[in-house]
Amino acid sequence: MRLNEARKDLYRRLAREQGYKSRAAFKLIEANERYGFLREDGKVVDFGAAPGGWLQVASELVGPRGRVVGVDLSPIRLKEKNIIAIRMDVHDPGVAERVRGALGAPADVILSDLAPTVSGVWELDQTRQVDLTLRVLDLSRELLRNKGSVFCKLFEGERSQQVRDIFRGMFESVRVVKPAASRNASSELYYFCEGLRKG
Repeated sequence: MRLNEARKDLYRRLAREQGYKSRAAFKLIEANERYGFLREDGKVVDFGAAPGGWLQVASELVGPRGRVVGVDLSPIRLKEKNIIAIRMDVHDPGVAERVRGALGAPADVILSDLAPTVSGVWELDQTRQVDLTLRVLDLSRELLRNKGSVFCKLFEGERSQQVRDIFRGMFESVRVVKPAASRNASSELYYFCEGLRKG
C-alpha cells in the first residue's frame, strides 16, 4: 500500500471510530487547531456540508449556545440540536435569505468544502470549482459579520490567482493550508481568510 493510500485509510478509520460522517472532519480540526476560528457560542455557515463531517466538528466547537447552518443539495441527517440543515443549491437566489433566517445573526465563520461533480476533464472541473468558491465569497459579503472569517477549498489551476487576489482584497489576512488528511496527489488547497473588510 502506498503512503497516500495508507494515510487515506487512517483518516477514514479514525472518522469511523470517532463518529464523524467523513474523514474530511480532520481537515477542519487541523485547521482550527492552528488558527482557532471556531469558538464557543459562534455562528457558522457550512456550504457543501453533506454528509456532515464539518458540521459535526463545528457543532462541538461552538457548543450548545452556538449555531451551525449547513447547506447542500444532498440531504444531511444529523441529530445535534445546534445544527440546522438546508437542502438548497448555493446558486439559488434565495439561499442567503434562508441562511440568514436560520442563523438569526451575522455569521462569524463561513466554511466551504464545495466541489463540482467531477467530469474527469481537469480544466472544466477546476473552472466549476472556482465558480463555486466565488459564489461562496459573494454570499460571505452578505452573511458574514465585519472581521469575520472564511475557510474554504480551492482547486489549484489556471484561475487560482484570480481567486487569491479576491481573497486578499476582501480580507486582512490570507493563509494557505494543506491539511494532513488531504491526499498528497490532490490539487486541493484550503484558504483561511481572516478579517473581512465590510463596506
